Amino acid sequence: MLSTLSSLSGRSLSRSTLYENIKTGLFVYILLRQTLKAKRHIQARGLFTTISEIHRWISQEVVLLVLRLPSAKAKVEEEMGKAKLDIENQLVPKGPNVVRHLYLPQEGQSLEWILAEMDKMDQEKDGADWRHGRISGAVYHGGDDIEKIIVAAYQRYCVSNPLHPDIFPAVRKMEAEIVAMCLRMYNNLDGAGTMTSGGTESIIMSMKTHRDWAREVKGVTEPEIIIPSSAHAAFDKGGAYLGIKVHTIPVDPITRKVNLKHVKRAINSNTIMLVGSTINFPDGNQDDIVGLGALAARYKVGLHVDCCLGSFIVPFLEKAGLAGGNVQGKYKLEPFDFRVKGVTAISCDTHKYGFSPKGTSVVMYRDAELRRHQYYVLPDWSGGVYASPSLSGSRPGALIAGTWAAMQYMGDKGYLESCRSIVTCARTIAERITTSIDELYILGSPPASVVAFASSHPQGTINVSIAAVQSFVGRSAK
Repeated sequence: MLSTLSSLSGRSLSRSTLYENIKTGLFVYILLRQTLKAKRHIQARGLFTTISEIHRWISQEVVLLVLRLPSAKAKVEEEMGKAKLDIENQLVPKGPNVVRHLYLPQEGQSLEWILAEMDKMDQEKDGADWRHGRISGAVYHGGDDIEKIIVAAYQRYCVSNPLHPDIFPAVRKMEAEIVAMCLRMYNNLDGAGTMTSGGTESIIMSMKTHRDWAREVKGVTEPEIIIPSSAHAAFDKGGAYLGIKVHTIPVDPITRKVNLKHVKRAINSNTIMLVGSTINFPDGNQDDIVGLGALAARYKVGLHVDCCLGSFIVPFLEKAGLAGGNVQGKYKLEPFDFRVKGVTAISCDTHKYGFSPKGTSVVMYRDAELRRHQYYVLPDWSGGVYASPSLSGSRPGALIAGTWAAMQYMGDKGYLESCRSIVTCARTIAERITTSIDELYILGSPPASVVAFASSHPQGTINVSIAAVQSFVGRSAK
Protein backbone atom coordinates (compact mmCIF):
# COMPACT_ATOMS: atom_id res chain seq x y z
CA MET A 1 0.00 0.00 0.00
CA LEU A 2 2.77 2.41 0.99
CA SER A 3 4.63 1.47 -2.16
CA THR A 4 1.60 2.30 -4.32
CA LEU A 5 1.09 5.65 -2.60
CA SER A 6 4.78 6.45 -2.98
CA SER A 7 4.58 5.58 -6.67
CA LEU A 8 1.53 7.78 -7.22
CA SER A 9 3.13 10.60 -5.27
CA GLY A 10 6.27 10.31 -7.40
CA ARG A 11 4.28 10.42 -10.63
CA SER A 12 2.32 13.44 -9.40
CA LEU A 13 5.56 15.15 -8.44
CA SER A 14 7.06 14.26 -11.79
CA ARG A 15 4.06 15.73 -13.64
CA SER A 16 4.19 18.84 -11.49
CA THR A 17 7.90 19.23 -12.19
CA LEU A 18 7.31 18.70 -15.90
CA TYR A 19 4.53 21.30 -15.87
CA GLU A 20 6.76 23.81 -14.07
CA ASN A 21 9.59 23.13 -16.51
CA ILE A 22 7.26 23.75 -19.47
CA LYS A 23 6.05 27.02 -17.91
CA THR A 24 9.61 28.10 -17.24
CA GLY A 25 10.70 27.18 -20.76
CA LEU A 26 7.75 29.05 -22.27
CA PHE A 27 8.49 32.09 -20.15
CA VAL A 28 12.17 32.05 -21.15
CA TYR A 29 11.20 31.64 -24.83
CA ILE A 30 8.82 34.62 -24.71
CA LEU A 31 11.35 36.69 -22.78
CA LEU A 32 14.12 35.93 -25.27
CA ARG A 33 11.80 36.59 -28.22
CA GLN A 34 10.69 39.95 -26.89
CA THR A 35 14.27 40.84 -25.96
CA LEU A 36 15.38 40.07 -29.53
CA LYS A 37 12.55 42.24 -30.90
CA ALA A 38 13.52 45.08 -28.59
CA LYS A 39 17.17 44.73 -29.60
CA ARG A 40 16.28 44.90 -33.31
CA HIS A 41 14.03 47.88 -32.73
CA ILE A 42 16.68 49.81 -30.79
CA GLN A 43 19.32 48.83 -33.35
CA ALA A 44 17.16 50.21 -36.17
CA ARG A 45 15.74 53.30 -34.46
CA GLY A 46 18.53 54.15 -32.01
CA LEU A 47 18.24 54.43 -28.24
CA PHE A 48 17.18 58.09 -28.09
CA THR A 49 14.56 57.67 -30.82
CA THR A 50 13.18 54.59 -29.04
CA ILE A 51 12.95 56.50 -25.76
CA SER A 52 11.21 59.35 -27.62
CA GLU A 53 8.73 56.88 -29.14
CA ILE A 54 7.96 55.41 -25.71
CA HIS A 55 7.48 58.90 -24.27
CA ARG A 56 5.15 59.84 -27.15
CA TRP A 57 3.13 56.65 -26.69
CA ILE A 58 2.74 57.25 -22.95
CA SER A 59 1.72 60.87 -23.60
CA GLN A 60 -0.88 59.78 -26.14
CA GLU A 61 -2.32 57.21 -23.76
CA VAL A 62 -2.56 59.82 -20.99
CA VAL A 63 -4.29 62.28 -23.33
CA LEU A 64 -6.73 59.60 -24.51
CA LEU A 65 -7.48 58.73 -20.89
CA VAL A 66 -8.19 62.37 -20.06
CA LEU A 67 -10.40 62.72 -23.14
CA ARG A 68 -12.65 59.95 -21.81
CA LEU A 69 -13.74 62.21 -18.96
CA PRO A 70 -17.29 63.51 -19.61
CA SER A 71 -16.36 67.22 -19.52
CA ALA A 72 -13.36 66.79 -21.82
CA LYS A 73 -15.31 64.51 -24.17
CA ALA A 74 -18.10 67.08 -24.56
CA LYS A 75 -15.59 69.86 -25.24
CA VAL A 76 -13.76 67.76 -27.86
CA GLU A 77 -17.02 66.84 -29.63
CA GLU A 78 -17.98 70.52 -29.74
CA GLU A 79 -14.64 71.54 -31.25
CA MET A 80 -14.67 68.61 -33.69
CA GLY A 81 -18.14 69.64 -34.84
CA LYS A 82 -16.88 73.16 -35.57
CA ALA A 83 -13.85 71.81 -37.42
CA LYS A 84 -15.97 69.46 -39.55
CA LEU A 85 -18.31 72.30 -40.48
CA ASP A 86 -15.37 74.52 -41.38
CA ILE A 87 -13.86 71.79 -43.59
CA GLU A 88 -17.21 71.16 -45.24
CA ASN A 89 -17.62 74.86 -46.00
CA GLN A 90 -14.18 74.91 -47.61
CA LEU A 91 -14.44 71.73 -49.66
CA VAL A 92 -18.12 71.31 -50.58
CA PRO A 93 -19.67 73.65 -53.18
CA LYS A 94 -22.33 75.83 -51.60
CA GLY A 95 -24.37 78.80 -52.72
CA PRO A 96 -27.85 79.97 -53.68
CA ASN A 97 -27.80 77.99 -56.94
CA VAL A 98 -26.32 74.78 -55.55
CA VAL A 99 -28.70 72.02 -54.50
CA ARG A 100 -27.54 68.97 -52.56
CA HIS A 101 -28.77 65.79 -54.24
CA LEU A 102 -28.96 63.23 -51.44
CA TYR A 103 -31.59 60.94 -52.95
CA LEU A 104 -32.03 59.36 -56.37
CA PRO A 105 -34.32 61.48 -58.57
CA GLN A 106 -37.74 60.03 -59.30
CA GLU A 107 -37.05 60.36 -63.01
CA GLY A 108 -33.68 60.22 -64.72
CA GLN A 109 -32.23 63.61 -65.68
CA SER A 110 -31.13 64.64 -69.17
CA LEU A 111 -27.54 65.21 -70.23
CA GLU A 112 -28.24 68.94 -70.54
CA TRP A 113 -29.51 69.10 -66.95
CA ILE A 114 -26.52 67.12 -65.65
CA LEU A 115 -23.99 69.40 -67.37
CA ALA A 116 -25.83 72.51 -66.22
CA GLU A 117 -25.79 71.26 -62.62
CA MET A 118 -22.06 70.58 -62.86
CA ASP A 119 -21.56 74.14 -64.13
CA LYS A 120 -23.36 75.50 -61.07
CA MET A 121 -21.15 73.51 -58.72
CA ASP A 122 -17.97 74.61 -60.48
CA GLN A 123 -19.01 78.26 -60.45
CA GLU A 124 -20.10 78.42 -56.82
CA LYS A 125 -16.86 76.95 -55.47
CA ASP A 126 -13.78 79.03 -56.18
CA GLY A 127 -11.30 76.37 -57.25
CA ALA A 128 -7.68 76.88 -58.21
CA ASP A 129 -7.04 77.86 -61.83
CA TRP A 130 -5.08 74.72 -62.67
CA ARG A 131 -5.56 75.05 -66.44
CA HIS A 132 -3.33 78.11 -66.46
CA GLY A 133 -0.62 76.78 -64.16
CA ARG A 134 -1.86 78.56 -61.03
CA ILE A 135 -1.22 75.61 -58.70
CA SER A 136 1.77 73.49 -57.76
CA GLY A 137 1.38 69.74 -58.26
CA ALA A 138 -1.97 67.90 -57.92
CA VAL A 139 -2.89 68.19 -61.62
CA TYR A 140 -0.71 66.81 -64.44
CA HIS A 141 -2.31 68.07 -67.60
CA GLY A 142 -0.90 67.40 -71.05
CA GLY A 143 -3.04 69.98 -72.83
CA ASP A 144 -6.40 70.07 -74.62
CA ASP A 145 -5.25 67.87 -77.50
CA ILE A 146 -4.25 64.94 -75.32
CA GLU A 147 -7.44 65.40 -73.30
CA LYS A 148 -9.47 64.77 -76.46
CA ILE A 149 -7.40 61.64 -77.19
CA ILE A 150 -8.03 60.28 -73.69
CA VAL A 151 -11.76 61.02 -73.79
CA ALA A 152 -12.10 59.25 -77.15
CA ALA A 153 -10.27 56.16 -75.86
CA TYR A 154 -12.27 56.18 -72.62
CA GLN A 155 -15.55 56.38 -74.51
CA ARG A 156 -14.62 53.44 -76.71
CA TYR A 157 -13.78 51.18 -73.75
CA CYS A 158 -15.99 52.68 -71.04
CA VAL A 159 -17.54 49.32 -69.99
CA SER A 160 -14.45 47.16 -70.43
CA ASN A 161 -12.94 45.15 -67.59
CA PRO A 162 -9.55 43.38 -67.81
CA LEU A 163 -10.79 40.87 -65.23
CA HIS A 164 -12.42 39.24 -68.25
CA PRO A 165 -9.64 39.07 -70.87
CA ASP A 166 -11.63 36.66 -73.02
CA ILE A 167 -14.25 39.39 -73.51
CA PHE A 168 -11.87 42.36 -73.67
CA PRO A 169 -8.62 41.04 -75.18
CA ALA A 170 -7.70 44.47 -76.55
CA VAL A 171 -7.57 45.94 -73.04
CA ARG A 172 -5.30 43.16 -71.81
CA LYS A 173 -3.05 43.72 -74.84
CA MET A 174 -2.85 47.45 -74.14
CA GLU A 175 -2.02 46.83 -70.48
CA ALA A 176 0.82 44.48 -71.41
CA GLU A 177 2.17 47.03 -73.89
CA ILE A 178 2.05 49.86 -71.34
CA VAL A 179 4.07 47.75 -68.89
CA ALA A 180 6.54 46.78 -71.63
CA MET A 181 7.06 50.40 -72.67
CA CYS A 182 7.66 51.47 -69.06
CA LEU A 183 10.11 48.60 -68.48
CA ARG A 184 12.14 49.76 -71.47
CA MET A 185 12.07 53.34 -70.21
CA TYR A 186 13.62 52.03 -66.99
CA ASN A 187 16.15 49.82 -68.81
CA ASN A 188 14.77 46.34 -68.18
CA LEU A 189 14.14 44.23 -71.28
CA ASP A 190 13.56 41.02 -69.34
CA GLY A 191 11.40 42.30 -66.48
CA ALA A 192 7.72 42.08 -65.65
CA GLY A 193 5.05 44.25 -64.09
CA THR A 194 1.39 45.16 -63.81
CA MET A 195 -0.77 48.25 -63.88
CA THR A 196 -2.40 49.56 -60.71
CA SER A 197 -4.78 52.34 -59.68
CA GLY A 198 -1.98 54.71 -58.63
CA GLY A 199 1.34 55.07 -56.87
CA THR A 200 -0.04 53.98 -53.50
CA GLU A 201 -1.29 50.67 -54.88
CA SER A 202 1.95 50.14 -56.80
CA ILE A 203 3.92 50.58 -53.57
CA ILE A 204 1.61 48.34 -51.54
CA MET A 205 1.77 45.65 -54.23
CA SER A 206 5.57 45.76 -54.15
CA MET A 207 5.50 45.42 -50.35
CA LYS A 208 3.14 42.45 -50.63
CA THR A 209 5.34 40.88 -53.30
CA HIS A 210 8.52 41.19 -51.26
CA ARG A 211 6.73 39.99 -48.12
CA ASP A 212 5.50 36.82 -49.78
CA TRP A 213 8.84 36.27 -51.51
CA ALA A 214 10.72 36.57 -48.21
CA ARG A 215 8.29 34.21 -46.50
CA GLU A 216 8.70 31.54 -49.19
CA VAL A 217 12.44 31.91 -49.85
CA LYS A 218 13.81 33.02 -46.48
CA GLY A 219 11.15 31.89 -44.03
CA VAL A 220 10.49 35.42 -42.75
CA THR A 221 7.27 35.56 -40.70
CA GLU A 222 7.69 38.99 -39.08
CA PRO A 223 8.63 41.18 -42.09
CA GLU A 224 10.24 44.60 -41.80
CA ILE A 225 11.12 47.28 -44.33
CA ILE A 226 13.49 50.23 -44.05
CA ILE A 227 12.48 53.58 -45.54
CA PRO A 228 13.85 57.14 -45.54
CA SER A 229 11.87 59.75 -43.62
CA SER A 230 11.28 61.39 -47.02
CA ALA A 231 9.57 58.27 -48.44
CA HIS A 232 5.93 58.44 -49.46
CA ALA A 233 3.27 57.80 -46.81
CA ALA A 234 2.08 54.84 -48.90
CA PHE A 235 4.85 52.71 -47.35
CA ASP A 236 3.47 53.35 -43.86
CA LYS A 237 -0.02 52.69 -45.17
CA GLY A 238 1.13 49.42 -46.71
CA GLY A 239 2.80 48.43 -43.44
CA ALA A 240 -0.48 48.98 -41.59
CA TYR A 241 -2.44 46.98 -44.17
CA LEU A 242 -0.01 44.09 -44.58
CA GLY A 243 1.37 43.66 -41.08
CA ILE A 244 4.86 44.83 -42.05
CA LYS A 245 6.96 46.75 -39.55
CA VAL A 246 8.32 50.00 -40.98
CA HIS A 247 11.63 51.47 -39.78
CA THR A 248 12.00 55.14 -40.75
CA ILE A 249 15.55 56.41 -41.18
CA PRO A 250 16.43 60.14 -41.08
CA VAL A 251 17.74 61.94 -44.15
CA ASP A 252 20.78 64.18 -44.18
CA PRO A 253 19.60 67.78 -43.61
CA ILE A 254 21.95 69.09 -46.33
CA THR A 255 21.87 66.48 -49.10
CA ARG A 256 18.35 65.25 -48.25
CA LYS A 257 19.53 61.69 -48.92
CA VAL A 258 18.91 58.81 -46.53
CA ASN A 259 21.69 57.95 -44.09
CA LEU A 260 23.20 54.71 -45.47
CA LYS A 261 25.07 53.88 -42.25
CA HIS A 262 21.82 54.06 -40.33
CA VAL A 263 20.10 51.93 -43.00
CA LYS A 264 22.83 49.29 -42.71
CA ARG A 265 22.49 49.25 -38.92
CA ALA A 266 18.73 48.71 -39.22
CA ILE A 267 18.99 45.60 -41.46
CA ASN A 268 18.31 42.30 -39.70
CA SER A 269 17.08 38.80 -40.52
CA ASN A 270 13.47 40.06 -40.77
CA THR A 271 14.27 42.77 -43.31
CA ILE A 272 12.55 42.10 -46.63
CA MET A 273 13.03 45.38 -48.49
CA LEU A 274 14.87 48.70 -48.55
CA VAL A 275 13.34 51.82 -50.12
CA GLY A 276 14.74 54.80 -52.02
CA SER A 277 13.13 57.56 -54.06
CA THR A 278 13.91 59.14 -57.43
CA ILE A 279 12.47 61.64 -56.76
CA ASN A 280 10.87 62.01 -53.33
CA PHE A 281 7.59 63.84 -52.83
CA PRO A 282 8.47 66.27 -49.99
CA ASP A 283 11.41 68.08 -51.63
CA GLY A 284 12.15 66.50 -55.02
CA ASN A 285 15.53 65.03 -54.10
CA GLN A 286 16.97 61.62 -54.95
CA ASP A 287 18.28 58.99 -52.56
CA ASP A 288 21.59 57.22 -53.14
CA ILE A 289 20.13 54.31 -55.10
CA VAL A 290 23.56 52.85 -55.94
CA GLY A 291 24.45 52.75 -52.24
CA LEU A 292 21.09 51.26 -51.29
CA GLY A 293 21.43 48.72 -54.11
CA ALA A 294 24.81 47.61 -52.77
CA LEU A 295 23.29 47.05 -49.32
CA ALA A 296 20.30 45.18 -50.80
CA ALA A 297 22.58 42.89 -52.84
CA ARG A 298 24.92 42.28 -49.90
CA TYR A 299 22.16 41.33 -47.47
CA LYS A 300 19.97 39.63 -50.11
CA VAL A 301 16.91 41.80 -49.57
CA GLY A 302 14.72 43.70 -52.02
CA LEU A 303 15.12 47.33 -53.05
CA HIS A 304 12.09 49.29 -54.21
CA VAL A 305 12.80 52.55 -56.03
CA ASP A 306 9.84 54.91 -55.86
CA CYS A 307 9.77 56.73 -59.19
CA CYS A 308 6.08 57.61 -58.98
CA LEU A 309 6.86 61.32 -59.07
CA GLY A 310 9.90 60.94 -61.32
CA SER A 311 7.71 58.89 -63.70
CA PHE A 312 8.16 60.15 -67.27
CA ILE A 313 10.74 62.78 -66.29
CA VAL A 314 13.77 60.97 -64.86
CA PRO A 315 14.04 58.37 -67.68
CA PHE A 316 14.38 61.23 -70.20
CA LEU A 317 16.82 63.47 -68.33
CA GLU A 318 19.86 61.80 -69.87
CA LYS A 319 18.52 62.15 -73.44
CA ALA A 320 17.57 65.75 -72.72
CA GLY A 321 21.14 66.51 -71.69
CA LEU A 322 20.02 67.46 -68.18
CA ALA A 323 21.22 64.47 -66.15
CA GLY A 324 24.63 66.05 -65.51
CA GLY A 325 23.18 69.06 -63.71
CA ASN A 326 24.62 72.56 -64.06
CA VAL A 327 28.21 73.72 -64.25
CA GLN A 328 28.44 73.84 -60.45
CA GLY A 329 27.56 70.14 -60.29
CA LYS A 330 24.15 70.73 -58.73
CA TYR A 331 20.95 69.00 -59.86
CA LYS A 332 22.83 65.94 -61.11
CA LEU A 333 20.83 62.76 -61.60
CA GLU A 334 22.52 59.65 -60.19
CA PRO A 335 21.84 56.08 -61.49
CA PHE A 336 18.45 54.87 -60.30
CA ASP A 337 16.83 52.29 -62.61
CA PHE A 338 17.22 48.54 -63.23
CA ARG A 339 20.80 49.05 -64.38
CA VAL A 340 21.67 49.49 -60.70
CA LYS A 341 22.59 46.20 -59.04
CA GLY A 342 20.22 45.37 -56.20
CA VAL A 343 17.13 47.16 -57.55
CA THR A 344 14.27 44.64 -57.56
CA ALA A 345 11.19 46.84 -58.09
CA ILE A 346 10.27 50.30 -59.39
CA SER A 347 6.96 52.16 -59.27
CA CYS A 348 6.11 54.71 -61.97
CA ASP A 349 2.93 56.80 -62.13
CA THR A 350 1.63 57.08 -65.68
CA HIS A 351 -0.99 59.55 -64.45
CA LYS A 352 1.63 62.12 -63.52
CA TYR A 353 4.06 63.23 -66.22
CA GLY A 354 2.82 60.49 -68.53
CA PHE A 355 -0.34 62.68 -68.78
CA SER A 356 -2.62 59.63 -68.74
CA PRO A 357 -6.01 59.59 -66.97
CA LYS A 358 -5.90 59.82 -63.18
CA GLY A 359 -5.92 56.46 -61.48
CA THR A 360 -3.14 54.66 -63.39
CA SER A 361 0.35 53.54 -62.40
CA VAL A 362 2.80 50.73 -63.13
CA VAL A 363 4.78 48.56 -60.72
CA MET A 364 7.76 46.85 -62.35
CA TYR A 365 9.95 43.94 -61.18
CA ARG A 366 13.38 42.76 -62.20
CA ASP A 367 11.90 39.43 -63.37
CA ALA A 368 8.62 37.55 -63.69
CA GLU A 369 9.57 35.13 -60.92
CA LEU A 370 9.43 37.94 -58.37
CA ARG A 371 6.18 39.29 -59.82
CA ARG A 372 4.60 35.88 -59.26
CA HIS A 373 4.36 36.69 -55.55
CA GLN A 374 2.10 39.66 -56.28
CA TYR A 375 -0.73 37.59 -57.76
CA TYR A 376 -3.69 36.23 -55.85
CA VAL A 377 -5.26 32.99 -57.10
CA LEU A 378 -8.18 31.03 -55.63
CA PRO A 379 -8.57 27.90 -57.79
CA ASP A 380 -11.41 26.20 -55.90
CA TRP A 381 -13.86 29.07 -55.47
CA SER A 382 -17.47 28.01 -56.01
CA GLY A 383 -17.79 30.66 -58.73
CA GLY A 384 -14.83 29.27 -60.66
CA VAL A 385 -11.13 30.07 -60.71
CA TYR A 386 -10.53 33.58 -59.36
CA ALA A 387 -7.27 35.36 -60.07
CA SER A 388 -6.17 38.98 -59.95
CA PRO A 389 -2.79 40.70 -60.28
CA SER A 390 -3.43 43.49 -57.76
CA LEU A 391 -5.81 44.60 -55.01
CA SER A 392 -8.70 45.27 -57.35
CA GLY A 393 -10.76 42.55 -58.96
CA SER A 394 -12.70 44.46 -61.56
CA ARG A 395 -10.70 47.33 -63.00
CA PRO A 396 -11.66 50.15 -65.38
CA GLY A 397 -10.35 49.09 -68.76
CA ALA A 398 -11.16 52.58 -70.01
CA LEU A 399 -8.32 54.00 -67.89
CA ILE A 400 -5.92 51.49 -69.40
CA ALA A 401 -7.09 52.45 -72.89
CA GLY A 402 -6.72 56.14 -72.05
CA THR A 403 -3.17 55.54 -70.79
CA TRP A 404 -2.19 53.56 -73.86
CA ALA A 405 -3.64 56.27 -76.11
CA ALA A 406 -1.82 59.04 -74.22
CA MET A 407 1.52 57.24 -74.47
CA GLN A 408 1.04 56.56 -78.18
CA TYR A 409 0.08 60.18 -78.77
CA MET A 410 3.04 61.66 -76.86
CA GLY A 411 5.69 59.23 -78.04
CA ASP A 412 9.36 59.34 -77.13
CA LYS A 413 9.86 62.75 -78.71
CA GLY A 414 6.86 64.27 -76.94
CA TYR A 415 7.98 63.08 -73.50
CA LEU A 416 11.53 64.23 -74.21
CA GLU A 417 10.34 67.75 -75.04
CA SER A 418 8.04 67.72 -72.01
CA CYS A 419 10.91 66.67 -69.73
CA ARG A 420 13.21 69.35 -71.10
CA SER A 421 10.58 72.08 -70.69
CA ILE A 422 9.46 71.10 -67.17
CA VAL A 423 12.93 70.50 -65.73
CA THR A 424 14.35 73.66 -67.28
CA CYS A 425 11.51 75.61 -65.65
CA ALA A 426 12.12 73.95 -62.26
CA ARG A 427 15.84 74.68 -62.38
CA THR A 428 15.18 78.28 -63.42
CA ILE A 429 13.03 78.71 -60.33
CA ALA A 430 15.75 77.13 -58.18
CA GLU A 431 18.43 79.38 -59.65
CA ARG A 432 16.29 82.50 -59.26
CA ILE A 433 15.67 81.70 -55.60
CA THR A 434 19.36 81.01 -55.02
CA THR A 435 20.59 84.19 -56.70
CA SER A 436 17.77 86.62 -55.93
CA ILE A 437 16.38 85.86 -52.47
CA ASP A 438 19.00 85.68 -49.75
CA GLU A 439 16.40 84.73 -47.14
CA LEU A 440 15.69 81.39 -48.87
CA TYR A 441 17.71 78.38 -49.92
CA ILE A 442 16.97 75.27 -51.99
CA LEU A 443 16.67 71.99 -50.11
CA GLY A 444 19.32 69.59 -51.37
CA SER A 445 20.06 69.30 -55.08
CA PRO A 446 16.78 68.31 -56.77
CA PRO A 447 17.52 66.79 -60.21
CA ALA A 448 14.07 66.81 -61.78
CA SER A 449 10.71 68.57 -61.64
CA VAL A 450 10.20 69.43 -57.95
CA VAL A 451 11.92 72.23 -56.05
CA ALA A 452 11.52 72.92 -52.33
CA PHE A 453 12.93 75.85 -50.40
CA ALA A 454 13.30 76.86 -46.77
CA SER A 455 14.19 79.90 -44.72
CA SER A 456 17.87 80.59 -44.15
CA HIS A 457 16.96 82.49 -40.96
CA PRO A 458 18.05 80.58 -37.81
CA GLN A 459 14.54 80.68 -36.34
CA GLY A 460 12.96 79.56 -39.60
CA THR A 461 11.04 82.79 -40.18
CA ILE A 462 10.88 84.31 -43.65
CA ASN A 463 11.10 88.06 -44.14
CA VAL A 464 11.34 88.67 -47.87
CA SER A 465 10.89 92.19 -49.17
CA ILE A 466 8.09 92.94 -51.61
CA ALA A 467 10.65 94.31 -54.07
CA ALA A 468 12.59 91.04 -54.03
CA VAL A 469 9.43 89.01 -54.66
CA GLN A 470 8.31 91.27 -57.50
CA SER A 471 11.76 91.11 -59.05
CA PHE A 472 11.85 87.31 -58.74
CA VAL A 473 8.35 86.84 -60.19
CA GLY A 474 9.04 89.21 -63.06
CA ARG A 475 12.28 87.55 -64.12
CA SER A 476 10.82 84.02 -63.73
CA ALA A 477 7.87 84.95 -65.92
CA LYS A 478 10.26 86.01 -68.64
